[in-house]
Amino acid sequence: MTITTPHLGSPAGAWTDAQLLYALEEVVEKELNRHLQVAKDWMPHEYVPWSDGRNFPGLFDDGEAWEKEQSKVTEIGRIALVVNLLTEDNLPSYHHEIASLFGRDGAWGTWVHRWTAEEGRHGIVMRDYLLTSRAVDPDKLEEFRMSHMSEGFESDNRHSMLHSVAYVAFQELATRVSHRNTGHQSGDPVCDRMLARIATDENLHMVFYRNLLKAAFELAPDLTMMAVRDVIVNFRMPGHGMPGFERAAAQMAIGEIYNMRIHHDDVLQPVLRFLKIMEIDGLGPEGRKAQEELGLFMGGLDSEASKFDEKLAARKARMAARADA
Repeated sequence: MTITTPHLGSPAGAWTDAQLLYALEEVVEKELNRHLQVAKDWMPHEYVPWSDGRNFPGLFDDGEAWEKEQSKVTEIGRIALVVNLLTEDNLPSYHHEIASLFGRDGAWGTWVHRWTAEEGRHGIVMRDYLLTSRAVDPDKLEEFRMSHMSEGFESDNRHSMLHSVAYVAFQELATRVSHRNTGHQSGDPVCDRMLARIATDENLHMVFYRNLLKAAFELAPDLTMMAVRDVIVNFRMPGHGMPGFERAAAQMAIGEIYNMRIHHDDVLQPVLRFLKIMEIDGLGPEGRKAQEELGLFMGGLDSEASKFDEKLAARKARMAARADA
């Protein structure tokens, strides 16, 4: 297949998904090779405190019922760990989504399978840690898993290859930040080390997609700008459909694990700065419109985040006053 590369500022409809997948495959291969050189294999079982484990009620006569006090993990750490694990649990659906979109052949297919294998470690080690350390009610955790996975997962961006690449560039960083902050707030150094190891993987995945997104801007700047705008304006974490997500997300926001300020400062801005997205020129009318709308949205999000910061500071002050009373 011969592809004529449209010049900068060409009509937004000049590329199809199939053409972009083909045109970007060389970049995918380069990024895959770079990833394989820097990624370090690790053993999930080495991060689990197995000596702390004991039987739960069931087939064993010596089973001990779960109680919250059995774990040193903080309440906010427990909430975030469940959200993070349930998000990881839907890996089969995620694999189906990206394999259907990116394909199973060539460099794209190699990346899809490698990414899935690396992500699989995250759910394994988190579940083993949670059960061994008795950080969460095992029965409730399994009920949540069954409910969440039975619903499956459909990406908001499955209609477009560029939208999907843009989404994962931000989502992988969002997941890294959520895991890292959960570790910091967990109250358990073992948990913190485990989540730091997972966060390292997520950061490498972000770099892969971020670099791919940069290459897409060079090929199809208008389409890519429109995709980034759409993804940022409509961004949702992949776990949004899990049981009790809204309440858990609110608690995580107050607990400073993931909130509007963190989303703006630590997730969106780093990727946008790397891409120098507001400096991209040579755009057509649709691309310039998307760029302007993105700038306006980011300004509005920053203002909303500042309001949230003020409310959070006031809440902390009230709690401190009650503690001193």
